[in-house]
Amino acid sequence: MDKLGLSSKRFTTFFVVIFISLPIAILVTSICRKPSFAIFEANKELHNVNNTMSQVVKGNIQNGTTIEGRAAETGSRSASSIESSTYDDTENVDDKLFDGLIASGFDEASCISKLESHRYRRKASPSHKPSPFLISKLRNYEKIHRKCGPHSRAYNKSMAKIVNSKNHGDSKCKYIVWTPSNGLGNQMISMVATFLYALLTDRVLLVRFGSDMDDLFCEPFLNSTWLLPKDSPFWYENNGETYQTLLERDKANNNSKEDFDLPSVLFINLQHTSNDPEKFFHCDHSQDLLRKVPLLVLQSDQYFVPSLFITPSFNLKITNMFPEKDTVFHHLARYLFHPSNEAWGLISRFYDAYLAKADEKIGIQVRVFSPSTTPHQAIMDLLLSCTISNKVLPQTVGVHNSSMAYSTTTYTRKNHTLKAVIVASLHPYYADNLRAMYLKNPTINGEVVGVYQPSHEEQQKFKDNMQNMKAWSEMYLLSLSDVLVTTSLSTFGYVAQGLGGLKPWQLFKLVSNGTYFPPCVRDFSMEPCLHVPPKHHCNGTLIQDFLSSFHHVGKCKDYPHGVKLFNANFN
Repeated sequence: MDKLGLSSKRFTTFFVVIFISLPIAILVTSICRKPSFAIFEANKELHNVNNTMSQVVKGNIQNGTTIEGRAAETGSRSASSIESSTYDDTENVDDKLFDGLIASGFDEASCISKLESHRYRRKASPSHKPSPFLISKLRNYEKIHRKCGPHSRAYNKSMAKIVNSKNHGDSKCKYIVWTPSNGLGNQMISMVATFLYALLTDRVLLVRFGSDMDDLFCEPFLNSTWLLPKDSPFWYENNGETYQTLLERDKANNNSKEDFDLPSVLFINLQHTSNDPEKFFHCDHSQDLLRKVPLLVLQSDQYFVPSLFITPSFNLKITNMFPEKDTVFHHLARYLFHPSNEAWGLISRFYDAYLAKADEKIGIQVRVFSPSTTPHQAIMDLLLSCTISNKVLPQTVGVHNSSMAYSTTTYTRKNHTLKAVIVASLHPYYADNLRAMYLKNPTINGEVVGVYQPSHEEQQKFKDNMQNMKAWSEMYLLSLSDVLVTTSLSTFGYVAQGLGGLKPWQLFKLVSNGTYFPPCVRDFSMEPCLHVPPKHHCNGTLIQDFLSSFHHVGKCKDYPHGVKLFNANFN
């Protein structure tokens, strides 16, 4: 030690430093080799921070925030919050992806609702599981969409060929362009029908959204877009050969036995206002013609799925995709329609503030078709008669039972069950009256009833983005109900019942100061109704009775002229 020039004291210090630093070096090396440990600990801390932030946000909501009050907010949350939630060991991956309906690998920050919506639907949604065949078809479709979707090489080549061809030619990719018609409810049910048609025919679905549809939905298809580029020549184009003229040419060709060229682009009008909508669209011969056209531009406000189901060449595929016949809209709508971050902010904040703690959630949707001739009180009477007599809403002392004596014994047996009622209507009259009724009168069994209305616009505005945002939010909130009451013929109600997998009580449509008994009926299917079904068999004879002509297609309870899919064992 003396030779090395080291004193005993210095040697001891050197030894202590080595003794302390060596374990630290080993620990650092271990952490570097296992980064997941450090990430996990960091995310746990982030998770605690975000929980605190959530409580602050929730407190702000409970101080009076509604959809109207916070409509301008985006509702987006930090990426760190999303990352931390993925480490929740109590959640099943299948729950998050709706039993495989949704493909994994999506950008969670860009669509928070895809990550979180299963938590809100755990109680409300029935256990209808998508079939393996449907999941397989969806994964295959996603591959086609990525290959042929906008901005891909195949898309550019196919579109150039379609634009420059006078006849159908040969295109590697085939498309169907959905164009909007009518209100948001009509648009959503027709989009689902159009997407099913795309699945059945191996076409790529592209949507032509106007500014009123901006930022309502997340992109549904993995690593691609469903938006038709605005520089597309088919963005404004609605002229050209139509499906009806194609049928006329085909008929003339059959008579003359001469060949004729099919167009590269064809326009199909399946709106309820068109002449002979759906005429022979459900026939294999028509589908053989359409199959050869590379690009279809379709405009519809109808849920034409029953027409596809009765098409012979499609029937087997649809049956395999949907063993439960009344789950078509339920599965495809949950696949297609995920609220954007802005819409999800409105939905989740309202739900957390008013619905989350309820023992039962009751959704009521009131559509007034003829406000100038139908008094609000007449519809209110119909609503109360329906909900009270069918035990949807609890009966109150002094309402519909004025002869009942109210005793102290009854009052002291309160069960403290909390029922949250969400009312969706353009008018505040119905929610205000229900709220006043339950504030002034106790319920017979002691339930506590809260009545909430997210917005009331007084009148429907078309081409209005903010009203569409509110409407979409309210449809989604209604779909989270345990029990649902809707208005007959309302596509707004159809979307809510289909998303939630619910068979609603349907109020009769009032157009005057009239009465109905019974005031409502329970639907036998959660599927939307097709209001303008095909009128002819494929041989040209009139369809007299769908019940006997086609299996699993019956008459709608809210509209006798319409048809819908149902399961054979319904009551």
